[in-house]
Amino acid sequence: MHVTLRQLQIFRAIALSGSTTAAAQSVPLSQSAASAALNELERLLNARLFDRVGKRLLLNDRGRALLPTALAVLDGARNLEAAFNADHDSVIDLHLFASTTVGNYILPRVLARFRERVPAAQLQLQIGNTRDVVTAVRDFDADLGLIEGPCHASDIVVLPWLEDELVIVASPTHPLAKAAKRGKLTPKQLSGSCWLLREPGSGTREAVEQALLPHLVDLQSTMTLGSSESIKNAVAEGLGVSCLSRYVVQDLAAADRLSVLATRLPRLTRQLTIVHHRRKLLSESLRGFIAHCRAQTQWLGAESERRAPLPPPR
Repeated sequence: MHVTLRQLQIFRAIALSGSTTAAAQSVPLSQSAASAALNELERLLNARLFDRVGKRLLLNDRGRALLPTALAVLDGARNLEAAFNADHDSVIDLHLFASTTVGNYILPRVLARFRERVPAAQLQLQIGNTRDVVTAVRDFDADLGLIEGPCHASDIVVLPWLEDELVIVASPTHPLAKAAKRGKLTPKQLSGSCWLLREPGSGTREAVEQALLPHLVDLQSTMTLGSSESIKNAVAEGLGVSCLSRYVVQDLAAADRLSVLATRLPRLTRQLTIVHHRRKLLSESLRGFIAHCRAQTQWLGAESERRAPLPPPR
């Protein structure tokens, strides 16, 4: 971009005063410098902005179209300077993008505690699947991403964050739930079940496949749903079984609408991570937020265990 704030400032002054001489006094600049700045702005925009009537400069249609934008840009610049000259907390403006499990079930509590520490912080959160998050971070559309699935992009830095336990759940009336009361379920019993899974591109889908396929002969999906919330409710209605984050199922498990099944499989976990672009300059605000997220790890794990305890070992 070649248009400068100084040129817009001079354009505004001329528009208000009607001459380069009066504008030069308010900026302040020499009359020749103000006139040169206007000529350069008109050249860059390839448009005449004023009608020359004698010694007067009157905004034409192109100038009138530009003026509101110029005023908004100059006002934004003034606000920027004022913010950085004031309390540092007031300039924290973070653009976050989280995958669905993290964004819907974990991050709200993390953000609430962050706002307790920094009440003036501006936080913008988008939610999508892991593929969406990585794309946004790679395109610099998000400052940080928080994901539940593996990241395969070479230009993304991956920071380990939180261990998430995956649990197999069914409706309390499902035959597997009843069988689990008699003993831990075998891989063969699980393989023959109808599984409800997330869509391709989801971190949960990839994590579940990596965790279960080495142990199950076949993982048949009879239904693919676009959110973990819809899957857990479908499971509660008896449509099949699924493997979901403990954070996702903890409410329905506590209400006895879902049964967490005891199995002979090893403990299933995945690593939740924080990601940023390799060339992203981490400001003090971003580093502080990352440190805050990591400081919540122990509390989040204890909270999840309290809300949705696993079945006792048999």
